[in-house]
Amino acid sequence: MDLAQIAFFVFAFAATAAAVAVISVKNPVHAALSLVLTFFSVACVWIIAGAEFLGVALILVYVGAVMVLFLFVVMMLDIDVAPLREGYVRYLPVGLLVAVVMLVEMLTLIGVKANIATPLTADPSGGENTKWLARALFTEFLLPFEVAAVILTVAVIAAVMLTLRRRPGAKHQNPSEQARVRAGDRLRMVKMDAVKPLPPEPEAPVEEAKP
Repeated sequence: MDLAQIAFFVFAFAATAAAVAVISVKNPVHAALSLVLTFFSVACVWIIAGAEFLGVALILVYVGAVMVLFLFVVMMLDIDVAPLREGYVRYLPVGLLVAVVMLVEMLTLIGVKANIATPLTADPSGGENTKWLARALFTEFLLPFEVAAVILTVAVIAAVMLTLRRRPGAKHQNPSEQARVRAGDRLRMVKMDAVKPLPPEPEAPVEEAKP
């Protein structure tokens, strides 16, 4: 068993353990951090298997964008959980643990990629995985790629239209009215007479009570 296989099993175990923690822990912030570690470990497994593009895309899209959004949403929601209101310091140990595990996985991955003489690639000719994927995606599978892009665009527009509601009292922007605005509509000069403030009235002396 070489170093690549050992690293593969370690990353697979870390991904499995983090995935179990996602559905077992009670704190939603800890579950989101465990999901970040799950995605990162799976990305390391993909990189060892030769799918560098998929691994980097998983880290950039899910770990770098989606999970950060999840964390902000979970921490901003009004969840009736008392520990969530104690501040960010409570989640510092779990965050540091996830960061240390990710750092160890990155260093291990760098060492594995440096020691592998013939890395596994999806291209039978032995070329780079990213070039092979781009060539196949934009030549042989160009039509399905464009169809998927159109479907996703329609889905985004449909989601916006389905959730768009006109609520009374809500403030909305009207770009056409903002473009036609004039200075006279926003500023009004008011002439007021100068009024001298009255001096304060002197306080009446307090008489001492006689015995």
